[in-house]
Amino acid sequence: MTTLSLELYRSAPRYLAARAVGSKAPGLLSGPLAPMRLVNKRDPALPGEGWARVRPLLSGICGSDLATLSGRSSFYFSPLVSLPFVPGHEVVGELLEEADDMPAGTRVVLQPVLNCIARGLDPPCENCAAGFTGRCDRVTAGHLSAGLQTGYCADTGGGWSRMFVAHRSQLHTVPEAFSDRKAVLVEPLACAVHCALRARVEPNAHVLIIGAGTVGVLTLLAVKQLTKAGRVTVVAKHQKQRDWSETFAATDVVSPSEATNAVRRSAHAMKLKPERGAPFLLGGVDVAIDCVGSRSSLDLALRATKAGGRVVLAGIPTEGADLTPLWFRELELVGAYTGAVEDLDGERREVFDIAIDLASQNPIDQIVGATYPLRRWREAIDHALAAGKLGTLKVVFDPRAD
Repeated sequence: MTTLSLELYRSAPRYLAARAVGSKAPGLLSGPLAPMRLVNKRDPALPGEGWARVRPLLSGICGSDLATLSGRSSFYFSPLVSLPFVPGHEVVGELLEEADDMPAGTRVVLQPVLNCIARGLDPPCENCAAGFTGRCDRVTAGHLSAGLQTGYCADTGGGWSRMFVAHRSQLHTVPEAFSDRKAVLVEPLACAVHCALRARVEPNAHVLIIGAGTVGVLTLLAVKQLTKAGRVTVVAKHQKQRDWSETFAATDVVSPSEATNAVRRSAHAMKLKPERGAPFLLGGVDVAIDCVGSRSSLDLALRATKAGGRVVLAGIPTEGADLTPLWFRELELVGAYTGAVEDLDGERREVFDIAIDLASQNPIDQIVGATYPLRRWREAIDHALAAGKLGTLKVVFDPRAD
């Protein structure tokens, strides 16, 4: 059997061309430079016990997907994926068959990490044994090809298709009251929850969140509702992003050009301007969270955080930044990739359960601004690349629409 799928394949010439001109002419990334094709792909086989087929209902286009398409992803990832693969790791789907205790027809969201449990590795690595499956040391081993997540592994398929396979340990039941639009955001919200808790925000701390796309606004929601932060300043580039930041109760919403001065005033910091490069502060916020991953966003985070403060990198990094402030101000630089379990209010909980609770209490479904069938993938990628300018936060595929 075959399944209609969007497949990303290896093409060194297209990769290099996308890396060279993609940011200058983003329309080329969904045109002649895209190492992507719509195919009827042979159905992935079930790798072993506990695996089942899933039919995607909606699947999000993530910033990491766009970074891969545009050639901006680091070569660090090259041994952690297997090509060709079907992208798509932000998924709400329907089980096509029973998966252990889950009957066929159950609506599920995907926890995408392909950890030791999914790979049939026993005993598991130290991180998986402790419940920190996002830090799995064996994402290239076991009975699957290399792949840090579903959506980056040649053997599993992914959400940008009409069917993929998943292990029972990756699946979480969706509450009946959830729309598909709300459910498709559970995975990025779970990442935001992990980020907010990794930031270790102290009571009344001043937090700076840089970027107000999907990652940024969901991180704002998590910081506001899961920590005792005081002032939370959000750096938002576009009007719709500013609107969502205000909806989720940011204390201040500022443009990138205003951010340093805004922090200087609110933190009573001293602003200094070097001979070359961006200004920086002596004093500043307690915690800065970079939800963009660009050189300028990390630069701002490092230069606006007070001595001894913490900088959290939540957006997938694509370029280097000047690390002098990290050394001189003795900052903590923390990564926030994805989580499985968290300690919250003295209780150990699965991060997806926390995310589902938050989603049930907030209108996050409205963050999904556009849906596309797979056959219109070029338009979908174009829209996602220009989402901020177009007033959209999240663009998703609806594979059923073809």
